Amino acid sequence: MTSFQSTLADEDEGIAEELAASQREISVAEFFEKNKHMLGFDSGARGLVTAVKEAVDNALDATEEAGILPDIYVEISENRDYYTLTVEDNGPGITKEQIPKIFGKLLYGSRFHAREQSRGQQGIGISAAVLYSQLTSGKPVRIESRTQDAGTSNYYELIIDTDTNEPEISVEKELSAAESELRGTHGTRIEMDLEANMRARGQLHDYVKHTAVVNPHARIELQEPGGEIKSERAEGATLPAETDEIRPHPHGVELGTLIKMLSETDSHSVSGFLQGEFTRVGKKTADSIVDAFRDTHFGREMRWRPPGIDSDTDLEAAVVGAVSNKDATHTKVFAQAVVDAVEDADGVAHSELVALVADAAADAEADTGTSFGDTVQSHVVDAVWGALTEDRAADVFVPVDEATTVQKDDATVRGLADRIAAKFENGPEQDRVTRDDLEEYVYRAAENTEEYEDATVGETARENVLDALWERMATVPDDPPLTRELADDRDAASDLLAAMESVSVMAPPTSCLSPIEADQLEAGLRKEFDAEFYAASTRDAEVHGGDPFIVEAGIAYGGELEAEGGIELMRFANRVPLVYQRGACATTDVARSIGWRNYNLDQPGGSGLPQGPAVIMVHVASTNVPFTSESKDAVAHVEEIEDEIELAIREAARDLKSFLNKRQSMRKRQQKQDVIMDILPTMAEKVSDLTGRDEVAVDDALARIMNNVLVEREVDDGEVTLRVENHGSTSADVDVTDIVSAEPTAVSDGANVVEMDGEHFVKWSPSVSGGETEELTYEVDADADFDLTVQGVEDARLTVNQ
Repeated sequence: MTSFQSTLADEDEGIAEELAASQREISVAEFFEKNKHMLGFDSGARGLVTAVKEAVDNALDATEEAGILPDIYVEISENRDYYTLTVEDNGPGITKEQIPKIFGKLLYGSRFHAREQSRGQQGIGISAAVLYSQLTSGKPVRIESRTQDAGTSNYYELIIDTDTNEPEISVEKELSAAESELRGTHGTRIEMDLEANMRARGQLHDYVKHTAVVNPHARIELQEPGGEIKSERAEGATLPAETDEIRPHPHGVELGTLIKMLSETDSHSVSGFLQGEFTRVGKKTADSIVDAFRDTHFGREMRWRPPGIDSDTDLEAAVVGAVSNKDATHTKVFAQAVVDAVEDADGVAHSELVALVADAAADAEADTGTSFGDTVQSHVVDAVWGALTEDRAADVFVPVDEATTVQKDDATVRGLADRIAAKFENGPEQDRVTRDDLEEYVYRAAENTEEYEDATVGETARENVLDALWERMATVPDDPPLTRELADDRDAASDLLAAMESVSVMAPPTSCLSPIEADQLEAGLRKEFDAEFYAASTRDAEVHGGDPFIVEAGIAYGGELEAEGGIELMRFANRVPLVYQRGACATTDVARSIGWRNYNLDQPGGSGLPQGPAVIMVHVASTNVPFTSESKDAVAHVEEIEDEIELAIREAARDLKSFLNKRQSMRKRQQKQDVIMDILPTMAEKVSDLTGRDEVAVDDALARIMNNVLVEREVDDGEVTLRVENHGSTSADVDVTDIVSAEPTAVSDGANVVEMDGEHFVKWSPSVSGGETEELTYEVDADADFDLTVQGVEDARLTVNQ
């Protein structure tokens, strides 16, 4: 080395040492301190909404896990320099030892490894809000928590030490009931000061309202400088169903995860590993996966037919010739058993031949008393295998001929079969090949056939031949490697993964999920939106990446909803509203891609979100929702999830389409009635004048003309008759209520009579077939007052005459 090179080497070593000296380990808290935008705290406006979201999510989780209907109070107050956020719940409280860790340590939680639906899993949410609070205000957060049946509360003031990711406690004490600020007898209260603003008030209100929609069992109150929002519990709403933790599903597990599971399992065998570590895998399914693994890892063995009648090969003579030093009669018995077994089979692979000869030897020994040991059996196997494989081409010709079209001439088929057979003759012993090897055999043979036979063997023909030959081959009996061996062999583990994905496995149990369910989803929409129409759908569970998921959708339409502009799209994941990053979310893209004109909604340009007075919501429930970032604001674009989102939306949209079609039909019907009623009274009057008869009852005539349901009252000396005439062709279920100022008597069957504030409500609910009439009667004092109401039939199909 020259002196100049030596100087450069010395300089390089100095730079390396300098760089090495600057390297240091950082804690997760320090990382998020410098990257708080990743958690949704990238501005004062959004930071406030995210802090509310994380605290409310924690409160909902705590109450639900304890079986308590949630009462959650949120208060935002404006101080001189900061906003103070207070969130309180009526949950079971937190033990003294856990409070500092839950609020003062990132990545501390109980659900990260649990395969069951939950709002949070990483243990980042509420501690990230604490970190944001101390970064922007420099003040510790105040936490008070009281467990059930406890006489005192535990109170802490703390921050997160970002160097160590550990809580730094400044105040720790117990509070008596008189000192406590908790509004209930148990629960948790957190106060934090943070630099924020109310520019995102709309998103804040949306978060609270949307949370109330998908959590109809919760009562949520928000007090903020601009006013208050109170969302009451839906009537009859109950807690979500409890979830059970499940094992991963075989479909969708990634290779690295599988290798890690193989290295950590207590099972030695692949079958035991599959049954013990995965859900929905029993003995039968595990055996199918092991067989598929054998096919992928070891390959299959080709089955060959015994020599035909026109063959010069005498199979029995070949067996006898392979046996020496045995009684001739006994040898003949053994040989005949081997020949019978071979000829009974449609084809025999080498491993099957070994087993077949062993069984024949055991049967022959039982019959003759002569033992045909391992050496004899080996010679017999070699002899019979030679006979079976003496004309591979003739054997290959049959499946190749069946797999190709009738357009292929005999010379082409025979040429292709001969070349494939030659590949087997020159291939591995026992004619054992993988599917990839067999595909190469077929491909090369087809290429050569096209070249030398001046024929065409297309892709379809090649694939058909490959499938036919592979189907004919036998799965080998070799024992798969042990789990510890698979863990050290990436290629073998990859083969196992392919086998797991190739075998049909029952969908994972849904006990790990807690969907809102269609009826509760509709109740949530009714509670928060004053609309004319509601529909909801809940799909069956599907699987992505080994994790089950369920998609639900709901629609509210009309009523007091805003008619101008685009519809409101609400996105949810595990009952949590996704407020930000709407444009990056798979839910938004799927909703935009649907042809809403097919569902009678206006969609300018034929794409994008539709226009009109509607709210559309989509909820994805999963043990592991794939988000686009740590802030969990948007669902990632995963094909399986996108497909289910579309199907769920379309299910609800079909109900909306039926409603809008029916409403349009009723509108046209009403317009037709209005036109008729403009001219019918005049016509009735003219007809009466011309004929000298009494004027026709216009309402009755209208009902007959329009095929309406007519309900009319007749009173004759205290006897009241309500006549329901169905002039339509279909049955009508009618609710008829007559409000009477005097007590009714002699009420006809089926009536329900209720007295309220001096008035009597007489109600029937008859079902009247098309063209039929139902009479409802009662008696009352002649000077009574009446008020008739009819429900169950659209106004455009109803005529009431009282």
